[in-house]
Amino acid sequence: MPAPMKPFDHLLAATDLSAPARRAAERAALLSRETGAALELLHVADLAPLDRLRRLMNASAADMSQRVLGAAQVRLDALAQALRERYGVDAVRRVVAGSLITELSGRASELASGLLVCGARGESVLRHHLLGSTASRLLGGTDCPLLVVRQVAHEPYRRVLVPVDLSAASPRVIAQALRLAPAAEFVLLHVFEVPFEAKLRYASVDAATLDHYRLVTRDEALQAMQRLCDEAALPAGRTHQLVVHGDPAAQVMQIEQEQECDLIVIGKHGEGALPEFLIGSVTEQVLAESQADVLVCP
Repeated sequence: MPAPMKPFDHLLAATDLSAPARRAAERAALLSRETGAALELLHVADLAPLDRLRRLMNASAADMSQRVLGAAQVRLDALAQALRERYGVDAVRRVVAGSLITELSGRASELASGLLVCGARGESVLRHHLLGSTASRLLGGTDCPLLVVRQVAHEPYRRVLVPVDLSAASPRVIAQALRLAPAAEFVLLHVFEVPFEAKLRYASVDAATLDHYRLVTRDEALQAMQRLCDEAALPAGRTHQLVVHGDPAAQVMQIEQEQECDLIVIGKHGEGALPEFLIGSVTEQVLAESQADVLVCP
């Protein structure tokens, strides 16, 4: 039985100070209260778009920067005070100017056993930077897991969907799920396709033969799933195993809704029979379309 992964000791919550981004800060504060991890709030101000405004106001670059950063600091302090009153946690506050990806990646890489927490939508930069190719850049530049928050943080996570490809990476993904939500129920999902199914169809293999191959593939996956659960020491009474056939992204979205999951934990690296489980395909679709929060694991 593998040793349990220790809890996060540092939470870095990025915020653009918008109302949607506040959800990420609140979730980070709730996690900080649950785990005792230190909480840091980070706001990255992109000053480049303000150059034209500076000229219109006939202000110097230093004056404009000071105004923007000062106003952001006031708002970040107010957010920290609200989190202190609601969750009883004190957060370190940092306001910096620069590139969001550069600053987040750099700071996240400095944090041992850390978790990066961001909102799924925001007033400006976060909306664009968290999804698509930039998410790949952010995740590729750090070993820090990324939690993308959509839901209001009313309570700890209660039902967690963990899509796995049954590769060597799967135990690490499960370990991160247990690390973030140790008391939750877990829905372990494997989506399979029959090897060379498209070619078999092209070769006019009859439906009965394809169904047989699907049953064989499903039985093999079920056995591998049980071994994975045993090795990962998932709580038997709180773990549900699902092996389904179909398109991985579509099935993840469907199971999320059917099982009423409030968190999806997925890996950014895929191995084995489902190379779709990579940033840019299934993981990107999950980030873009899920209603639940999403933890992307390195």
